[in-house]
Amino acid sequence: MYKHLLVPTDGSDLSQGAVTQAVQLARTLDARITVLYVQAECPKPMGGEAFTMGPFREEFLRATAAATNAVFESAKSVIAGSGVNCKYVTATSDAPWEVIISTARSEACDLIFMASHGRGGIAGLLIGSQTHKVLAHCKVPVLVCR
Repeated sequence: MYKHLLVPTDGSDLSQGAVTQAVQLARTLDARITVLYVQAECPKPMGGEAFTMGPFREEFLRATAAATNAVFESAKSVIAGSGVNCKYVTATSDAPWEVIISTARSEACDLIFMASHGRGGIAGLLIGSQTHKVLAHCKVPVLVCR
């Protein structure tokens, strides 16, 4: 059966619930988990904005590092004491679905366990959810958690 689950999370309540359910499944299957958090890319300067990007970029990097730590700490609080072997991976991209698929491949995951939706909001409705894109393009089985 499944021995290595990839669990992408964005820190939302629904994705935190997916982490909880993935841990339960991993314990049942004696599987390990890789938790993935995909950070947004730092916006690129346009035209005359280049001179203001230094301080903005530094603050952006501090904020994304803090967000990554918060997401991983939240996942660790669920996984701690479960006996499940877990690895934490972060990446930077404006296309999280692509990173999810490539991480599943590079980490040799045999199941992606992800929430039905995350923090997409209105933008997610307009461009399509990350979960939908993973389902449409991935060759690895995907278990969608609600």
